[in-house]
This record gives sequence, structure tokens and C-alpha cells, in this order.
Amino acid sequence: MPYTALSYDVQNFIATITLNRPEKRNSFNPTLIRELREAFLAAGGDPAVRVIVLAGAGKVFCAGMDLAYLQDISQFSVLENMTDSRAFQEMLHTVYTCPKAVIARVHGAAIAGGCGLASVCDFVIAAREKSLFGYSEVKIGFIPAIVSVYLVNKIGGTQARRLLLSAENINADEAFRLGLVTQVVNDADLDVAVQQTAQMLAANSSSAIALTKEILGNLPNMSLESALQYACSMNAVARTTDDFKRGVAGFLEKK
Repeated sequence: MPYTALSYDVQNFIATITLNRPEKRNSFNPTLIRELREAFLAAGGDPAVRVIVLAGAGKVFCAGMDLAYLQDISQFSVLENMTDSRAFQEMLHTVYTCPKAVIARVHGAAIAGGCGLASVCDFVIAAREKSLFGYSEVKIGFIPAIVSVYLVNKIGGTQARRLLLSAENINADEAFRLGLVTQVVNDADLDVAVQQTAQMLAANSSSAIALTKEILGNLPNMSLESALQYACSMNAVARTTDDFKRGVAGFLEKK
């Protein structure tokens, strides 16, 4: 389908979704939020896609909410803001629960909602010299409500409090130390590192990736006993998949 706020391309089992509002620092508006959700739903259901790379056009990854959009929502009623807030939450949740492996290619700023978008990806590969991460919401009287849920889950409560309450920006190396970033590379090596990771993931079983992501998403809400029972049931399901049967057959043929 045609997109106006992002671009979508698939090559060699890798879908590249690029935020395409460089003149607005790839900031969120209703169109971009809606198209991101649609693009991830499309990629998640496409058997020709095994990995998704999420990138930003221009000099930054994503600078959060568009300032004109923020001005608009400041005039909304509570019910209007609830509907609008839910759209953003549904977009992030769609990225987070996507059955395909998702890599965020971060260069430049990933601020506020943009940092939240990176945090819901499975892998975050960041350019060392130019990347910045931060949650600036409290500086303007806003709160990082939705993104805080994912951040606490990703890096834990102590460091999440630091980032959310201070509104400080941190560089890629510090973001890596906190667990927000998966890998830091020199800026010139960013595309190579992203491509290498994408190709590595594309070589893995799509069904196994999807089931593993489902497990990882559900475990934090379970007791130890419930988690172990759930893990056994998912283990049993995995044994019935075509990928597992082909994998075992291929392994036995090599022996």
C-alpha cells in the first residue's frame, strides 16, 4: 500500500521501514503513527519477510512528537486525548509484539517517543558519534507515560527513573551500558552492522523467532510455576512446526 510518512521496501527477506519526515526530524504525527502500525502489521504477516529494519531518513532517527501535533493535542478534550493516546500505544505494541525480529538503526537523536520507539525493538544498533537517547517529556510539562512501561521492562526501574525524571540525553555508549542499546558501532560502520545482524536473523527459523518472542513477551507477567508450565506447552508446540521437522531432518542428514 502507498505510504506518505514512511517508506517500505523488502529485499532478501529483510523489510526496511524508514520514517520519512526528515524536514520534521521524523517526528510523530497522526499519519506517521497510523502508517507505522500498518507497515508493521503488513511485514509481520508477510511470509517474504523474516527481519524488519526500522530506520529514519535524514540526520536523526526520531525526535518524538511533532511540535504542531503537541500544540493540537493540548486543546483536545480528555476523551479525544484518550483516543489519540491509544493510537500511539497500539502502534508501539504492534512493533513490540511483531512476530518478526526487529532492528532499530539509530543515528542522530532518538528522543522522547522516538526513544520509546527504539526501546520496543528487539535489537538497537546505534552510531557512536552522533546518536543521542533521552526522554524529554517532563521538560515541557508532559509525562512519558506509555513509553515508561516498555523502558522499565527493558532496563529496570532504577535507571528508568533516572532517564524519565531527569530528562537528560545520553550518548550511545551510556545507552549500551544501561541496556537500552544492543550494539554500538562507529558511524561509518552502522549500515554494515545492521545488515550483518539482519542477515544473521534472516537465516534463523521464522516460526521459532515468532514463538520465542511470544514467550519473552509473556514471561514477565507470570509466576515461576506458571512460567514453567507455559514454557513446556510452548516447547511442545514448537516440536510440531514444519521448521522444526525440517531442521531435525537436515541435521540428521549431515551426520
